[in-house]
Amino acid sequence: MLINYTEQDVGYDQRHGGPFDRGAADSYYNRLRRPHFFTGATYTSKEIIAKPGTPEWFAYNAGYDWNERHGDKKDWGV
Repeated sequence: MLINYTEQDVGYDQRHGGPFDRGAADSYYNRLRRPHFFTGATYTSKEIIAKPGTPEWFAYNAGYDWNERHGDKKDWGV
């Protein structure tokens, strides 16, 4: 089960589809880092690739690192 970081003060916008959320989700599903976010809801709005050094790039990586530290990973049952 994905840890609910939205109940914790992580210091980043925690909107679904935002960069922190996408980083945490990529880590959870064991995907490679690909800093990105959506302008609105995930997969139903425009996807933006975050440029290195931008606030969105830092937020994505913070979300990825946050989930890596907490060790919450999808159990694929294999």
